[in-house]
Order: sequence, then C-alpha cells, then structure tokens
Amino acid sequence: MSTLNLTLLTDLYEITMMQGYFKNNNRDIAVFDAFYRNNPCGGGYAICCGLEQVIDYIENLRFEENDIAYLRSLKIFDEDFLDYLSNFRFSGDIYAIPEGSVMFPREPMLKVVAPIMEAQLIETAVLNIINHQSLIATKASRVCWAARGDGVMEFGLRRAQGPDSGTYGARAAVIGGCKGTSNVLTGQLFDVPVLGTHAHSWIMSFPDEYTAFKEYAKLYPDACTLLVDTYDTLKSGIPNAIRVFREMRDAGIHSANYGIRMDSGDLAYLSKKARKMLDDAGFPDAVISASNDLDEYLIESLKLQGAAITSWGVGTNLITSKDNPSFGGVYKLAAIRDADGNFVPKIKLSENTEKVTNPGNKTFYRIYDNATGKIRADLICLAEETFDTSADLMIFDPNAPWKKTLLAGGTYHMKEMLIPVIKNGKAIYHSPKVMDIREFCNQEKETLWDETKRFVNPHAIHVDLSQKLYDMKTSLLEEMHHIEE
Repeated sequence: MSTLNLTLLTDLYEITMMQGYFKNNNRDIAVFDAFYRNNPCGGGYAICCGLEQVIDYIENLRFEENDIAYLRSLKIFDEDFLDYLSNFRFSGDIYAIPEGSVMFPREPMLKVVAPIMEAQLIETAVLNIINHQSLIATKASRVCWAARGDGVMEFGLRRAQGPDSGTYGARAAVIGGCKGTSNVLTGQLFDVPVLGTHAHSWIMSFPDEYTAFKEYAKLYPDACTLLVDTYDTLKSGIPNAIRVFREMRDAGIHSANYGIRMDSGDLAYLSKKARKMLDDAGFPDAVISASNDLDEYLIESLKLQGAAITSWGVGTNLITSKDNPSFGGVYKLAAIRDADGNFVPKIKLSENTEKVTNPGNKTFYRIYDNATGKIRADLICLAEETFDTSADLMIFDPNAPWKKTLLAGGTYHMKEMLIPVIKNGKAIYHSPKVMDIREFCNQEKETLWDETKRFVNPHAIHVDLSQKLYDMKTSLLEEMHHIEE
C-alpha cells in the first residue's frame, strides 16, 4: 500500500473539467483557496494537519501508463488530452499554514496558484488529506485539553476506517497532543513513541492472574503496566499487581515506569480506591491509567469527580472523531490572472450567507496582543497588503461591519500565516519531524484564550476582512445583484 500511486485519487469531474480546459486552450493562472466553514465538535478552533502528505502527493503526481490506459477505457477522453496527461507535472505554487497551527473558519489554510487545469486536478486529494488529518488533530487537542497535562495515548487502530486512516490518523493525533500511539507502523514511519501494555487474553492464557502479572513483569520491568480488570479489579487485580510490585522491589528492581490500567467499570470510583491501595502498599508513584470508550467529555467528567487517573488511553472516539466524523474543508476559485498579469477576483454567491466566498488573491495575518501573547483576531487581506503595527488598526466584523475594534499602535503584533511550500512545482519547504510539530502545536495552543478552548459555548476568535478586501467583495456583490436584475 505504501507504493500506491495517488494520481487517480480524484473525483472524475476534476479530469473531465481538465479536458474541457484543455480543449478550450485555457491555460489561465488561477487562485484556489482551501478553507473550512465551521470548527469541528462545536469547538472554538481547529488544528491544521496533513501538509507533509500534500507536498509528497504533489511531488509524485504523474500519470503512469496504466493510468492512461484506464482513462482511455472510459471512452470519454480524447487522445490529444491523454497525450497531455502522459507528460503531466504540477508546475504551480502552493502556500499553506504550517502543520500544527491553530486555525479558524473561512481563512485559507492552503492557497494554490497554478494553471487552472492543474489546480483543478489536485482539489480532491488535497482536501482528502487535509480534512482527515486536521479533524483528528483537532479531536486529539480537545482530548488532551480535557486531560489537563496528563499523558494521552492514541490506540484506535483496530477501530479506524482502514489502514491509512489508522496510520495517518495516529500521526495527526500525536501532532494534536498525544504522547504516543499503539500503532507500530506510525511509529516506524514518523519516529513517534509507540506505547502499550497487554490484553486480557494474556491474563486468561495463564493458570492465574498473579502468574500472568509476574511473567509480564519479568519481560518488561521498566514498562510494567498491568491490566487489573480481567476478573475483579479490587479483590484480585490490584492485590496481585501490588504483590508483583513488592517482589520487584524486594529483588532490587526499580521500574522506571510501572502501574496499573483499568478498562472497565466505574473509573472514578475504582481509580480512587486503587490509589489508596497502592499508596498504602508503598507505591505512591505507580501510575493509574484508564481506557474504555473515553473522549474529551468523559475525561473532563472524571476529572471533576476526582478520579485518580493520570494516564489516558483513547481509541475509537479519537481515531474516528466519533461525534464529528468529517471536517468540512472546501476548495474554491478566488481569482484568475488576466493578460496584464493582474488577478481578477471571482466570487461564489449563495442564499446561505456563510457560503459566499471571499474573492481575490489573498493572504491572512494573525494579530497578537503584546501584553498577553494571545490571539486578538485574524485578518484576511489581499496578498499585496502590508500593515504598520506602530499605527492604530481598526478591525470589524465583515457580517456586521458596525461592530468595530480599534487596536492601538504598539499594543499588537502580526504574523503572516501562509508560507510558500511549493514553487514552480518543486517543494521549497521540508516538514519538521512529527514530535517537533507536536511541540509547535502545543505552543500554538498557548496563544488561545482558555475561553476559546472550552467545550461548551467557546469564545470565537474573530476572522475579519481588511477594508480593501471588504470593499472588493461588496463591489462584486453589487455587480452580481445588478446582473440578476
């Protein structure tokens, strides 16, 4: 599967439109924006993820002989177009938000500037990659926020929707904040920690629970986490675990990482009982970990109940983002370059206000408060616009422009969020290691207000338009209104 050619990982209409552009000799340079409209899970933000795989896809995008043969067999493509595809290479530019960045609705997470045929072809695969990984990274960030600094391990591979979902989903989960994954392939591919204990079947394969624990401890003395709920957690599991821990201590074995895991029952009640039993036995540093259909809401509830759990294993609900199984990223035409080299803005109208697109060749800036380092707002603007942070800046809600905020000069700073990653079809950006992206993501989340991270009615970070972009959009809407009349 690792050698699978993804060139035909696209919707048919992308290729039929390509042929239409080809037949009409349309080689115009177009600008497409990839963005999303609503945060997953009703949250206040999302995490951008998947850029490394997008770059890899673009660099390896080419039609092999068997691809051409298959398209020919469909009997809807002409030979001159198929000849063009046989020599196809992406030649455009791509700008993107770095992986691990926090992001908000309607702002471009990726911008493509390329001949319209090329930009059209890559739409589906780009969205497929970014939508999935951004969804799982966002879900993982929420789960880790609920854990309040405790370690969270991703271990949902067996419940993921296929090998790619499990492998790249685990990658995204680590970027979102998980300390590691049970997925060994993800560990190999992306050099991330792989973690795990043992199953109930290990216990059941021995004559008794104590023997199973003892044999496991012999094999893994420095990673000895024992699953204590196969038979009876309080009457059997924990006492047998304590017996093994005592024997290890008496033998001079001081485990660097040991404890118990519970996978069923009332985790709040059992963990508090377990903590007392372990402490009374002289093992206050023994870790209590828990699993069992956890998500951010259950972890938050267990925390409020005083559960003595400090390590969390989260599987199905994380790797599938069960309560919000899709990320609503879209890819829309924003501008076409004319013969004079100017970008002519394009806009999509809709009776649904949130589906009206922002036109033009754009970028966006993040505005930070100097005193706190927190995000004040994001500002989408035209690519050529610049700003003087020593001057006052008036920002406003583009849907309610009378709602305005004046940022005094010197009290804020700005960072352009889109960076060039592909230039003339060649990668000019090389992704950091996953664990480095994870650390960057943790730093990014520190720029969010706690009110934005909460699960219920989170505070929304405003995504505003510059005055020039707002005026351009308003003018285009007026023109379209007159045309309809």
